[in-house]
Amino acid sequence: MRYEGKIYRPPSEAWSLIIQATVGCSYNRCTFCAMYRDTRFKIRSLDDIREDIASARAYYGNDVSKVFLADGDALIMKTAQLEKIVKCCREHFPALRRVSAYATPQSLLLKSGDELGKLRDLGLSTLYLGVESGSEAVLERLKKGVTQAEMIEAGQKAVQAGMKLSTMIILGAGGSELSREHARESARVLNAIGPRFISTLTMMVVPGTPLEAEQETGRFTPPTPRQCVEEIRELIAGLEVEGAVFRSNHVSNMVSPAGTLQKDKARMVDELDTVLADAIPEEFGPRGY
Repeated sequence: MRYEGKIYRPPSEAWSLIIQATVGCSYNRCTFCAMYRDTRFKIRSLDDIREDIASARAYYGNDVSKVFLADGDALIMKTAQLEKIVKCCREHFPALRRVSAYATPQSLLLKSGDELGKLRDLGLSTLYLGVESGSEAVLERLKKGVTQAEMIEAGQKAVQAGMKLSTMIILGAGGSELSREHARESARVLNAIGPRFISTLTMMVVPGTPLEAEQETGRFTPPTPRQCVEEIRELIAGLEVEGAVFRSNHVSNMVSPAGTLQKDKARMVDELDTVLADAIPEEFGPRGY
């Protein structure tokens, strides 16, 4: 297998074969993200991708059941190209159960419902979307490149096409000032989208990012640990998505409520109320998280 640069994948793709369809991220302007900051985006050639798939088949045989298409935005490829990649995977891996990829809201907005449905029918059945926040003000501060309405439209496109959509919310993304608005509006946007999976991680202020500069100049004030717990409590309390799987087991999180909505919602809220009843430190480490 040939990989260029650092390779990132969702935790649930730990046992998937990773095929690098694109290098880097087509958008790559979010203030908090350093994953592909030093990587020039490009779409790899179909011939190279096919060679990698054939090489994986020769090495793994029939043991590949899941494929993840890297890097940060494989969905930005032309639909015809993605169709050929997914078909090639199905031809080489008879035990293949699913193909998945990251998706930016921009790439989802560029695809029609028919295109997404066709990709789903071929086997590209799971997409990971970084919603980050539902707040209009927070989306703007993070430079996500879409409005609240556009984020909802992007997510709904995937859901309506029958794809399993996994969404991410970043606790602390609104800083101390917008903490409550961030939580409440994120729940509202997720309710409008109706994803299959919802997860959280806590904002990490990464060296060299615009967010670090904002923190150093006082334009971004990280929320306190208590505010972060209050955020996830507010988020869960506001969620009305039926049957969505909620997870918060990322190492960055202070607490890790988990369950299925709406069945486990009351339990998760009660657990967080118990945490909030205890003393919670008022400060994080030197970088905020």
